[in-house]
Amino acid sequence: MHPLLTIATRAARAAGNSLLRSYENIDSLKANSKGRNDYVSVADQKAEQVLMETLLKNYPDHGFIAEESGEIKADAEVVWIIDPLDGTTNYLHGIPHFCISMAARIKGRIEHGLIYDPLRDELFTASRGGGAALNDKRIEQTKAGSGLAGHRLTLS
Repeated sequence: MHPLLTIATRAARAAGNSLLRSYENIDSLKANSKGRNDYVSVADQKAEQVLMETLLKNYPDHGFIAEESGEIKADAEVVWIIDPLDGTTNYLHGIPHFCISMAARIKGRIEHGLIYDPLRDELFTASRGGGAALNDKRIEQTKAGSGLAGHRLTLS
């Protein structure tokens, strides 16, 4: 795994733990509306803080485009694009379908991505030219017929 993804994985797991702690007490979680069907909660903000602090500790010169904090040094060579709680509405309603989404943009081009589902402890990672993985097992697409229904992902 690329070193950037290693640190991003550490950050995502820590933020995921924060989300899980809040999810256990979802009834007492405060949330505000940003717009129609668009919410922000204390859980979003805390998870984003954990992500950014972990990344900055290891890469102090990196920038961010973050869901809650906005743009911070967005002209840096490496910029992290972060949604700390992708699926906030599901989360707030106790629906167990949400994740942390991150990407590393290097010199204006997305090079690495990460999706972490803390409830299932499923970590999807991908790097340009390096393929994708689920929990460190390579994911490959195989053809088994034609059309969309004829494609499936396999672990190798």
